[in-house]
Amino acid sequence: MYRWEIVRAVTAQRVFGIVRSGSAKEAVAAAGAVLDAGLHAVEVALTTPGALTAIAHVRETRTGALVGAGTVLDAAAARAAVEAGARFLVSPSLHPEVIRTGHRYGVPVFPGVATPTEMVRALEEGADALKLFPASALRPSWLAGVRSALPQAPVIPTGGVTIEDAPEWIAAGAVACGMGAALTSQGATAAGERVAALLERLAGAR
Repeated sequence: MYRWEIVRAVTAQRVFGIVRSGSAKEAVAAAGAVLDAGLHAVEVALTTPGALTAIAHVRETRTGALVGAGTVLDAAAARAAVEAGARFLVSPSLHPEVIRTGHRYGVPVFPGVATPTEMVRALEEGADALKLFPASALRPSWLAGVRSALPQAPVIPTGGVTIEDAPEWIAAGAVACGMGAALTSQGATAAGERVAALLERLAGAR
């Protein structure tokens, strides 16, 4: 797929899972839980020990899933993640070298931003979407206000987004939300129930 096709697929459900675990084995299990529950895309944070192994395993065993890498902070990490099979890259902050590396290999990049100035700079650097981080420090009304001036900004709130407020972020103009512990804590059964509830809520968001 081309970069724009990957972005469209990752954001199609208006949510993707985020996995940050204590081991590669735990990461694979958590990723499997949200994918089995119905999500199509999941990000594995590189702060997870053995994250590249986990990404490669999920990519090989879940051929229909879109597996990305998170907490990508430099060009070396970006290339390693792509070589492991990551289909998209996410950063907590803005690193132009990560964007350039991802694009060199046809992979979209979602850098972290927290202000309108950072949003504009990220767009100028070629970001495919913008990770608003940490979303817990802001409110959907803030995003709605910013998008009145920057309607072209494809924003993905991440970090503290809950099942209850995810629809509010979408209504405020977010293209999708990245969600981790809100979905994956308390095991696979709970993840399944939460994902189902979330997708139902998002179906009614405008």
